[in-house]
Amino acid sequence: MRTPLSDNPSLLGALSALGAVFCFSINDMAIKFLSDSYALHEVVLVRSLIGITVLVAVLLPFSGGFTALKTRRLGMHLARGACVVFANMTFFLGLASLPLADGVAIFFVSPLIITVFSVIFLRERVGPRRWAALAMGFVGVLIVLRPGTSVFQPAALLPVVAAFGYATLHMLTRYIGRTESALSMSFYIQLTFILVSSLTGLAIGDGRFAGTGDPSLDFFLRAWSVPSGSDWLVLATVGATSAFGGFFISQAYRVAEAAVVAPFEYAAMPLAVVWGVVVFGDWPDAIALMGILLIIVSGLTLVWREARARRQKIPETPRYRR
Repeated sequence: MRTPLSDNPSLLGALSALGAVFCFSINDMAIKFLSDSYALHEVVLVRSLIGITVLVAVLLPFSGGFTALKTRRLGMHLARGACVVFANMTFFLGLASLPLADGVAIFFVSPLIITVFSVIFLRERVGPRRWAALAMGFVGVLIVLRPGTSVFQPAALLPVVAAFGYATLHMLTRYIGRTESALSMSFYIQLTFILVSSLTGLAIGDGRFAGTGDPSLDFFLRAWSVPSGSDWLVLATVGATSAFGGFFISQAYRVAEAAVVAPFEYAAMPLAVVWGVVVFGDWPDAIALMGILLIIVSGLTLVWREARARRQKIPETPRYRR
């Protein structure tokens, strides 16, 4: 059945990206909220069990049933899952120590990382305007990080590390999205989370390494515990938003060009500021806001320049749609 959205992949990609950003912003806020009471791998396991249940019970019936999960590219799905696990774990560990808005802003160095990688590994040419945008973004990151001052926290480097995993994830998504459905990509990611968090819990879930006094380390090393009644509601929210967010972002990058989707992900920044103020009482100071603004402008400029360069290079090339 044809719909206006199916005939306009760019619009579908943009709306899917906005839906994903909203879900992930709630997810980030809720996990930070839980970070001083539970172990990260316990939260991730519960989140993924709920998330995979939502996928199977709610989304699977509308996507062709279990046949939608069949794949001949299991290895690629597991590679994507490993990237997501790496990115999520490092990002959430960073959030345990950082204001929400700062952590999200630092994480948005991923377009900068992709640009640098394209020069180093793909021998692509980058013009002076893109180099200027790149420099602006790194200046923004340094302003938010403030290395060498009493404000700097080593945990602030974790979102930077997470950005490497996230950038790799979306390159793989575009690669396999031509043959795999958004549902199957989301399903195998949740499956990877369940496997990794279960093994981590078995290895260190007794809490014998906890008590370091560092919020990020203790979030990772804390012993598992039975959630309280109200925390189950938060965990259920985390699971549901993870499932829908994963589905929407996979759909976005599957149907639309990255240059169309990526700018909409920057809606995460104002949402992070709002959640940080409302839930945690964290108001970004003027210096942090300046750095956040530079990162946003830099990232959007790089996305725009990349899209323009691609159109000039292959103006007549039709895109394949599944």
